[in-house]
Order: sequence, then C-alpha cells, then structure tokens
Amino acid sequence: MYAFTYERPASTAEAARLAGSGAKLLAGGQTLLASLKLRLANPAGLADLAGITELAGIRRDGQTVVIGAMTRHATVATNADVLSRIPALADLAGHIGDKQVRAMGTLGGSVANNDPAACYPSAVLALGASIETDRRTIAADDFFTGMFSTALAEDEIITAIRFPIPTRAAYVKFKQPASRFAMVGVFVAQFGSGVRLAVTGGGNGVFRHAGLEAALAKVFTPEAVAGVSIDAGDTNGDIHGSAAYRANLVGVMARRAVAKALG
Repeated sequence: MYAFTYERPASTAEAARLAGSGAKLLAGGQTLLASLKLRLANPAGLADLAGITELAGIRRDGQTVVIGAMTRHATVATNADVLSRIPALADLAGHIGDKQVRAMGTLGGSVANNDPAACYPSAVLALGASIETDRRTIAADDFFTGMFSTALAEDEIITAIRFPIPTRAAYVKFKQPASRFAMVGVFVAQFGSGVRLAVTGGGNGVFRHAGLEAALAKVFTPEAVAGVSIDAGDTNGDIHGSAAYRANLVGVMARRAVAKALG
C-alpha cells in the first residue's frame, strides 16, 4: 500500500467534509482494500463510515423497506422485515461472496462501487428502488451510468436505499466459481403496475431488458421468457465466456428466476 491518512468520522456531515477534501470513503472495503493492497488506488486519505450509526439499520416504511447504506450483507440476509417483505433481496444478500465478505460488505458500498458483475445493482434496478444521499434522492433508472460509474458526485454519500415491496420477485445467478460474482445474474420483480427485470454480469453494467419485461407483463411464466430473443450485441465476452454464451445465460437465468418467483 501507499501511505494514507485514516479518519473515522462520527457523522455524515463530517464524512462529506472529508470526502470533499479528497478522502476516499470506506464502506465495507471489499473492493477498495484489495485495490490499495495491489497499489491500484492511491488516495491521500480514507474516511471510514463504519462509525456513523445513522447509516446502518433496516425499517419498514409503508410499502417500502428502507435499508441504511452501511448495513452489512449478512444483516440484510437475516432481517425479519426483508425476509417477510422482499425475500428475494434477502436471498441475494445471503449468496454474495463468502461468509467473510457478507460480514464486512455493505449495501451502500456495493451500489456506489457499481461493479458490472455485482448482485445488489440488479435488485436496486429491478425493484425500482430510490437511492437516498446526503443531498438528494436518485431513482434507480437514473443512478447507474456505466462500468464502475454512477450519478453520485465525488463527495456525495449514500445514506439509505428505499426498496418498494413487489408482489413477487426472485434473483438467480450463474456464478463465476472463483470470485462468486455473477457471470450473469437476473433479478425479476412483479408489481401491480408491471414487471421489471435487471441483468448483471452480462455487460458493462447492470441493465434492464425491455423485451423480457414486455413478455412477462403479458403472462408471468417461464414459457413467456423462452420466446424472447436475447441479442449477443448487448452482452460482453471475456475469458470466462463469449458474448453469445452470456446472451444464452440471460435467457436461461431469466426463466429460472421467473420459475423461482412463482414458487
């Protein structure tokens, strides 16, 4: 690692001040610390958000579940409100990485980092969540802007994410066996107003698939998904699988997700 200063702010305002002065925000650290060890990142300082109690916690608010940005994956996976209202989100959190990653990683850190193969962004996008920051609220459709890129300003801090409660939902991923990131993951959510479906791991970032959503809005069955063509031009290829392979996986994972949502 390169030399850096370490601060542990006690409030969101203090953390924002440090970030505005050039400090890198440390949430769960599952990506940032690895980057520091490999000398791929060289921040002048770190501002550890773990000491800000107001950023953690889960509560029901009407027809939404509100999860604090510093809430650990393991907590999301076992929380009673999440299990009863959005069990697909608890299931997703319970299968991120390994036990150590789930104990340290945070919802806000994952969403802010926006790794193109991360699981949480697909839940945020498919559920039509709202990302609350220290200065505004950002709709999920406007938040993810590209690979490792979001609508957040450099010194803007996610404080919580508000998830609408769906009629039914499910998440299924085909794991890369070493990292356990999604080679392709599909999160599908059905609401009274329609269906939202988000794909992670298949492209430069999480994305919704209009064709799959339209088919499922007509009839919510795995057979409806089977009739939708998945364009390989919308997916990426790498050493783990070609674009055509990932396009096929999108269809397969979508069918499995719908079947899982139906129970």
